[in-house]
Amino acid sequence: MKSLNFDNQFTGQLPADADTGSQRKQLKDALFARVNPTSVCAPTLIHYSEDAAQLLGLSPEDCASEEFLQVFAGNKQLQGMDAHATCYGGHQFGNWAGQLGDGRAINLGEVALGDKHLMLQLKGAGPTPFSRTADGLAVLRSSLREYLCSEAMHYLGVPTTRALSLITTGEDVVRDMLYDGNAAPEKGAVVCRLSSSFVRFGHFQMLAARQELDLLKEFTDFVIQREFPQLDNLAEDAKGTYIAWFEEVCNRTADLMVHWMRVGFVHGVMNTDNMSILGETIDYGPYGWLEGFDPNWTPNTTDAGQRRYRYGQQPAIGQWNLMQLANSILPLIEDPKPLEDALTAYVTRYEAGWQKTMTAKLGLKAYDKDLTDRLLTLLTVSETDMTLFFRALAGITENTQQPFTTLEHCYYTLELLSDADKTQLKTWLADYLKVAKTQGQSDEVRAVLMNQTNPKYVLRNYLSQIAIDSAEAGDYAKVDELLQALKRPYDEQPKYEHLAAKRPEWARNKAGCSMLSCSS
Repeated sequence: MKSLNFDNQFTGQLPADADTGSQRKQLKDALFARVNPTSVCAPTLIHYSEDAAQLLGLSPEDCASEEFLQVFAGNKQLQGMDAHATCYGGHQFGNWAGQLGDGRAINLGEVALGDKHLMLQLKGAGPTPFSRTADGLAVLRSSLREYLCSEAMHYLGVPTTRALSLITTGEDVVRDMLYDGNAAPEKGAVVCRLSSSFVRFGHFQMLAARQELDLLKEFTDFVIQREFPQLDNLAEDAKGTYIAWFEEVCNRTADLMVHWMRVGFVHGVMNTDNMSILGETIDYGPYGWLEGFDPNWTPNTTDAGQRRYRYGQQPAIGQWNLMQLANSILPLIEDPKPLEDALTAYVTRYEAGWQKTMTAKLGLKAYDKDLTDRLLTLLTVSETDMTLFFRALAGITENTQQPFTTLEHCYYTLELLSDADKTQLKTWLADYLKVAKTQGQSDEVRAVLMNQTNPKYVLRNYLSQIAIDSAEAGDYAKVDELLQALKRPYDEQPKYEHLAAKRPEWARNKAGCSMLSCSS
């Protein structure tokens, strides 16, 4: 663990609150408050990510050490750490919520890695000045979901924060999982997250809302210099640099939305305080994976009525959130036109990215709008497993005797598919193969491209829940099995074939397997 060299630029260059500790307060003229994690009585290491550890230069021996356990449970700090929680605001479900901040996340410090760096952050490590009435803790259920999904998304090729470790605390945390008045004790846990920065849109919103424009400028300059060095001094003046930076954030956010839509991921809580300035997936709460293809599906019980953050609306919400960021930095630029242009370019970039990814999902050389639109409509006719469908489609060729039979396992209620629906699909399949042939795409090349684009293994909610149930009973083998399978999501892995199956009927409405709450 001595290999960790801390270079804390965030706390070294930006203003801190005068007080330390977890007493609740509204910050002014500061971006963070120093606060230490809360010690826990009996930490146990459930799992650590070998690949995430390697990013920090940590060996398996380091990760198996007592020091690793105590540090990433929050019981000990290494030399050079500077523990703190940051202050930000945000729009939650479209409404301005005022000051929010790291209510259950504590940054330990930034590790210097040559020309790169990683901030270490503990989630569920106790109260901070921004915890409001909450305890700042997290339970094993939600922590395990965050740990697994952070790493799963990385292997899928989706920009994301990483997860280093999952540690239980030996202490119970009381949570009302379904918000139905039946609170109960659950096992407490802490996850260590990694990213070069955990800065969110909400950081800029909070400074703008407090009218601290000098600090807004100082902070924006810091973020650009620290996280976007290629843009620093690129333009002739500061305003040009801010515009170039906003354009880059728009581009990264558009690309992230394309990735989410490609793999069928639904974030569930796309509030502006949950949007990374780096274009990474951040804050794995009540997320879910499209199983039955439904553009209107959201995994979040809190959003069940409005469905603001449903699968099909995620790209539009990305733009809406960027608009709030634009409003926040407008005082630095004083001209809305370039920001409006960047928001328009976001739509263009997303659409181009979506067409490119749909072309690859179908294994074609060129985008075919009619073919794509017809398919997306057909997928909604009956409950169709998105992941299984695209993988199975790759194996259908002109020589396939009964192509529809090859796809039957992708349907949850095959008996509800009418003869007319089947005829439509068969017609589409014939047209699809004809288009591929017209474009000069061989079956072999098409299948390779599709299987590089469409994962076979995703972190289905029911798989997470099985791992959670086992872990709560003291068996962590399923956590490791899931992570091993998810490391190679595009490969055929016969030993993990059972993890590629569609959601079983028992999981259709089971808590944790369909919709989830924000409770953790």
